[in-house]
Amino acid sequence: MARPRMRAIPLGGIGEVGKNMMVVEYRGDMVMIDSGTKFPEEEMRGIDLIIPDITYVIENIQRFRAILITHGHEDHIGSLPYVLPQLERIAPIPIYGSPLALAFARSRLDEARNAHLADFMPIEPGITYNIGQHMEVEFIPVTHSIPGSMAVAVKTPVGRMIHTGDFKFDPTPPLGPRTDEERLKELGDEGVLALFSDTVRIERKEATPSESTVSATLDRIIGGAQGRVILTSFASNILRLEQAIQVGARHGRKVGVVGRSMEQSVKVAIDLGYIQPPPGVMLPTDEVIKLPKDQILILTTGSQGEASAALARMASGDHPLLRIQEGDTVILSATPVPGNEETVAQTIDNLFKRGANVCYSAIEPSIHVSGHGGADELKQMIELVRPTFCIPIHGEHRHLHLYRQMAIDAGIPPENTLIPESGVPVSFSRSDMRKEPAVAYGAVLVDGLGTDRYRNVVLRHRDQLANTQVVIATVIVDLERGVLIAGPELTGKGFDDEDSRDLIEAAERELKNYLERQLRKGGMSYGYLVSRVKDVVARYIFQKAKLRPMILPVVTEL
Repeated sequence: MARPRMRAIPLGGIGEVGKNMMVVEYRGDMVMIDSGTKFPEEEMRGIDLIIPDITYVIENIQRFRAILITHGHEDHIGSLPYVLPQLERIAPIPIYGSPLALAFARSRLDEARNAHLADFMPIEPGITYNIGQHMEVEFIPVTHSIPGSMAVAVKTPVGRMIHTGDFKFDPTPPLGPRTDEERLKELGDEGVLALFSDTVRIERKEATPSESTVSATLDRIIGGAQGRVILTSFASNILRLEQAIQVGARHGRKVGVVGRSMEQSVKVAIDLGYIQPPPGVMLPTDEVIKLPKDQILILTTGSQGEASAALARMASGDHPLLRIQEGDTVILSATPVPGNEETVAQTIDNLFKRGANVCYSAIEPSIHVSGHGGADELKQMIELVRPTFCIPIHGEHRHLHLYRQMAIDAGIPPENTLIPESGVPVSFSRSDMRKEPAVAYGAVLVDGLGTDRYRNVVLRHRDQLANTQVVIATVIVDLERGVLIAGPELTGKGFDDEDSRDLIEAAERELKNYLERQLRKGGMSYGYLVSRVKDVVARYIFQKAKLRPMILPVVTEL
């Protein structure tokens, strides 16, 4: 009789940056490590988010025990509001993580009104948690761009695996502890069967600079700004937000926060003590904007060029409180996630057109530092834990291949490392590793109606798209002159009867009226225009017929 094997099954985060998820199983026990989202690619303008397909977990739900969270970034927790309802029949689902990671997860689930599906289990480093009958789990602190980041060690009778999460070796982190090298070395001494490692910064040989270097750059830029300062970063980048608030306070600026996810993150971080603003510095945004311009600092969402985020709306003249003006200084304290480069570039261009002084990583490299370790740090992790088997994760295909070669150069035998594939189990005995036949996996497209990312949402499985109603909205515009050149023309798939055709024609008229009004106002960015085309058509069809077709905007700018 064959002996049981430990299996690790990546359901996301392989060959891509985002929607991180891995299932680990041994005999009758299964846990999930992370539950993330991914931004849609440029050609997927009609989609809001992409999440992993958990069909395999649902098929084996009787063995499912818990979700383990490495840290609170959206690419690691963002799909929880969509995943937990699919597991409702075994709710509440235990979710283990650091207090900050769980606070971010709770805020997302509260907004989605399904926090009752979770049993939040705050962890302490160095404590072993028994999960199911066959698994012992330990969380090890690592440094990342958010406090409360953890590597996760899962021990089974076969051996121990370590999932690094996102990490670097920062000797001077502004918030939180350094990576616990001592404990990692102890685990290596005890024996590590398999290491699953972050790889996204493998192309950089040198160690990643410390987060503390950003403060000096922010101090120089904010201290030298004559007008308003508007800073955008990832909403969950608590380190950056704390740095900005403290620098702004030193230069006599009051701080307002704009954007729902940014507001939630700042509130959570203040409640847990990670952000400690000086008294009187944080004010409601509608009060801050009335101050003299050299006393204003706004923290906002939109660092990835998201069309519906607050920064894009400011740049398009469609935000209820703020518009980008001549003399504003806009700081993009983030680098584009792979796949977002074009949308970020469009945002920067539009900010310049509005007369802003824009500071971004290409001209101010130290305005942002990565939370991921360079090649030397990835090698250091291997040297600390000395695994028998070494598998790259969390990266595009070039990152995975470069990491595998680095691991071989670091002394891992070639047969003891491999390139994983989404949906393909990697199974381990105490002495060997192999791939097994693929399980059900894939991507699920999150298609929302309006600005509420959890209400009126449809989850579209790719293998079901052939039977989905689709509306293609084709528009040609001149944004410089604010002119509608051609269209809009709406083409519907699955709208075959006369009433349906009348609905499409009415939606076309509604969109045309909207575009003519908005384009006359001027200043609309391309990305924001695309998002509004989708929203106007989707909302009209839903209001008139209670239908939720997929809306695919095809907008050409001349």
